[in-house]
Amino acid sequence: METIQDILFYYTQNSLYVWEQFYRHFLMSIYGVLFAAIVAIPLGILIARYRKLSTWVISLANIIQTIPALAMLAILMLVMGLGPNTVIFSLFLYSLLPIIKNTYTGIVNVDRSLTETGKAMGMTKLQVLWMVELPLALSVIMAGLRTALVISIGIATIGTFIGAGGLGDIILRGTNATDGTAIILAGAIPTALMAVLADIVMAWFERQLSPIKRRNGSLQVAREQKV
Repeated sequence: METIQDILFYYTQNSLYVWEQFYRHFLMSIYGVLFAAIVAIPLGILIARYRKLSTWVISLANIIQTIPALAMLAILMLVMGLGPNTVIFSLFLYSLLPIIKNTYTGIVNVDRSLTETGKAMGMTKLQVLWMVELPLALSVIMAGLRTALVISIGIATIGTFIGAGGLGDIILRGTNATDGTAIILAGAIPTALMAVLADIVMAWFERQLSPIKRRNGSLQVAREQKV
């Protein structure tokens, strides 16, 4: 009970600081995933077209994923220096695997009869991709983005060790304090809440973009129009 009171007291005394670090933490996570999506989604589409490349690309992304986060930050720090840009680039690297893998899986698992029908109607390869494959694979791609974002929120916490800020700053202050349990929890709780909320929101988008959900919605609209 005393710890809860200490946490609430810390929030009341440092509300602006906590909010700034929360916002900074969230932005670093979002930017890392956004930049990864810009690279990984086209790359996933490419290896779905040329499947011999898929083993090499996914294996390379797997190797990046196995590097410990602190080691990754230490290596990047030597090249890029201190600050949030280094953390964002490391989050970019860690986000590649789930997005590439899910994009590849989503495109490859599209029913071939649908793509063949599109080609038979005179669609170009680009039109088949844009109008058939991507809409059907979108929910799977969104699942990859969801995983990447949750991973990034967790990894961004250690960005404090290279001066990037974020909620890890609060946790680090707690570890340096004599009795810093409340301060550690004051940083850990918002981090956990951010990850949970991000997962819930992305899961909602994933469900909305599901082909089954959209098909059921279209059927419902059609029935209403008939009535």
